[in-house]
Formats: sequence, C-alpha cells, structure tokens
Amino acid sequence: MDLFSLLIPIIGLSLFETISSIDNAIINAEVLSGMSARARRWFLFWGIIFAVFVVRGLLPWVIVWMTTPSLSFIGALTATFSSDPKVAEAIESSAPILMMGGGIFLLFLFLHWLFLESKNFGLPVVEKFFYANGLWFYSVVSVLLTVIVWISLKKHPMMAFSAVIGSSAFFITHGFKSSAEKSEKELLSSGASDLSKILYLEVIDATFSIDGVLGAFAFTMSVPIILLGNGLGAVVVRQLTIGNIERVKKYIYLKNGAMYSILFLGSFMILKSFGVHIPEWASTVVTCGVVLFFFLKSKKANGKKK
Repeated sequence: MDLFSLLIPIIGLSLFETISSIDNAIINAEVLSGMSARARRWFLFWGIIFAVFVVRGLLPWVIVWMTTPSLSFIGALTATFSSDPKVAEAIESSAPILMMGGGIFLLFLFLHWLFLESKNFGLPVVEKFFYANGLWFYSVVSVLLTVIVWISLKKHPMMAFSAVIGSSAFFITHGFKSSAEKSEKELLSSGASDLSKILYLEVIDATFSIDGVLGAFAFTMSVPIILLGNGLGAVVVRQLTIGNIERVKKYIYLKNGAMYSILFLGSFMILKSFGVHIPEWASTVVTCGVVLFFFLKSKKANGKKK
C-alpha cells in the first residue's frame, strides 16, 4: 500500500471519529467539570488508553472474527497482518455480511436523528418536514428492514441475518444513549464519587464508539488502519474535552454534518454488500465534503449573530 492509499482512509477515519463523537465530548466535559483534578487527570490518561486500545482497538477485531467463521479469534487478530491469500479471501468473502449489518446500523442512526431528535435545522426544508412527521420513523425503518432482508435472502441468508443484527444493535445502543442525559443529570446532582463518574464515562464512551467503529469499515477493511485513524480521532476528542468544548458548541451544524456523513457511509456499506463497487477514497472525500459544508454553514451563522 502506497503512502497516498494509506493516508486517505486515516484522514477520513480520524475526521469521522472526531465529528461523530462531539456529543460524547460534551458529556465528558460536563461530568469532568465536577470531578477533582486528580480524577480528571486519571480519566484523561487512562481513559484514552482504554478508548483507543481496548474499545476502538479490540472491537474491530471482534467484528471481523464474528463475521468470518473460518477464522479463530487469534486468527482474526492476526489476519489483517497476514499476506496469506486464503486469509484475504476469507475476509473478502465475509465482507458483505459485515457491511450489511454496519450499514443498517448507521442508516437507522441517521433516520432516528432525522425524524425524532431535536436539532438545529441545517437544511430547513428537508429536516423540518421529517421532524414534523416523526411518528413515521418506526414505520419507515420497519418497511426498509423488511425490503432489505427480502432482497438479501436472495443473495445470501447471512446477509439478511446481519441486517437484523444491525437493527437490533441500533435499538440496544440507542437505549443506552437515550438514558445518558438523564443519568448524567442524576450523577451531577447526587454528589456521586469520582470513581462512579469515571465508570459512567467509560461505559458511555464504549457505547458512543460503536458508531465510529462500524462506520470505519466503510473507509477500509484493514483493522490496523482503523485502529490508527480512530485512535487519532479519539485523541482529538479528548483534547476538545479538555479545553475547547465551548468553542465547538458554537458550531451549531456540526452534528448535522456528522449525521449526513453517517447517512452516506451507511448507504455505501449497504451498496458494497450487494456488490456495488465504491472506491475506498469515496468515503473520505464525501465525509470531508459534508463536514466542511456544515462547518462553513455554522461559521456563517456565527458571523450573522455577531
């Protein structure tokens, strides 16, 4: 792999991880503000080790292992470093299964935001319409899942099963996320210990990281590159948590950029699972373009306020 082919997915991965973790950074900053200096230092150092090497490092290998039955767990761990053509063929053959589950997860994540979550309207005509018809979310995702499963059954039964798993994973993680704000308020008002707050932040971080890990496979199937790109993004998120989170909040449409990136990445993954060829650089170019658009839109809105 040449330098250009290596840098493109890393740039896209780190940007996507950063932009999709803004909510996580905001929660971290608010909880950390009520902790002792020693506890904050402990979390910011050991928390990044756990976030990068345990969650964002181990989870992609677990996903590869689960979607490639011919590989053992250790085999999945070493497979991405192997030049054995049989190993590469095994991973390539299981890619549609992985792509389908991850794509459904990301697509449902976007649709939930579009229909049900309060937001700053970056594209007012579109977003206001869907938000006003939020009750249709469950009907839309149910019909969408039914159609995709039906088409997938004709191609490979495991793709259909993966689509159902992706749907289940979304609703399970959504349950954790939806209780995050309530738990955060209770935690801050109850005078909980620093240890309780650290454990809470680690659980929340693990939950929020699933979006970035699944979306990473739209950029590349190479786990070492995913680890590097997501790791860089996680470091940036920690830096935002420390000192720049209030500045980030001023860019009111960044969340929109993250969610539209998720829409494109999820769509790419589903299309790839059906055999549509999409070059790896497309995910990085689209992510950068979408984020830049909403960043400039946020900057313009801030200029009008001033």
